[in-house]
Amino acid sequence: MTGSAGAPCPIAHTTAHDLTCEQNGEVYRFLVHVPAGEAPEAGWPVLYMTDGNAVIATAVDCLRAQASYPGGTNVSHGVVVAIGYPTSEAYDPLRRSWDLCPQPGKSYPPFYPGTPEVRTGGGNEFLEFLENQVKPFVGRLAPVDISKQSLYGHSFGGLFALFTLFTRPKAFRNYIAVSPAISWDDGLLERYSKPFFADPPKDLEIFVHLSAGAYEGDGLAPFQTRAPDAETRLKKNREIRTAGLAEELARDLMALPGGKIRSHFESFPYETHMSVLPVSVGRAIQTAFALQPLGWLEAGEENEN
Repeated sequence: MTGSAGAPCPIAHTTAHDLTCEQNGEVYRFLVHVPAGEAPEAGWPVLYMTDGNAVIATAVDCLRAQASYPGGTNVSHGVVVAIGYPTSEAYDPLRRSWDLCPQPGKSYPPFYPGTPEVRTGGGNEFLEFLENQVKPFVGRLAPVDISKQSLYGHSFGGLFALFTLFTRPKAFRNYIAVSPAISWDDGLLERYSKPFFADPPKDLEIFVHLSAGAYEGDGLAPFQTRAPDAETRLKKNREIRTAGLAEELARDLMALPGGKIRSHFESFPYETHMSVLPVSVGRAIQTAFALQPLGWLEAGEENEN
């Protein structure tokens, strides 16, 4: 049996665009999925995602598969905007460290010998870029419903999503923060969350979905328990408390008066900090493009998406 020569396999209805940030002169690569067919009268709902290179294919496939059967999934079509970098790799570790962590930031040793030191603290700049350049750019690509915009981030991206929530809460309708690095830089996020909780916006109607893998708490995955670094890894898990801090934040948000800010914490069974990524992308699709209130939320926590 003779097969044909291999050919590129593009992601359906998805285009790549390079855009230069006016603040720092860096080039970002946007992978934008726009559904085929006519947009709703109000425009498409939009899901913005950090670490775009790592998540775009999973997100588009989750969306296409589920939106094809809305009666069984509660998912509609929409626009996915995955913000990444001009690389063929899943991540650009150096740039994401800078982009996704709020000020003031710190400097850390290089990831690898002979490479630059790792700097954090560019989150404010990245948020300005997202609001002032990315959103208008997307609006020129497709008609969008600005009242139905969602933001997804994992790890540092989850930290960025929460930073955005606390500093520009009206920027998005839904915030999906997965395994957020809440304890990063000695709990730097608290600098931004304290003013928010002290004086929460009175007219804010948003939904915040926080999550983590079940193996981001007091236990390790079975394969990790057999590794040479098991004790060190478990100690680190207990120190940074990724799952615990996310769950506590979800409760604190739900306890705010007025009932307009809804939140939910979800622990994904059998998942680690990295393996949780594709599972959480599926949940982000269900959240951002829900047709009806999300039935998997506890009573009283329905999302009016």
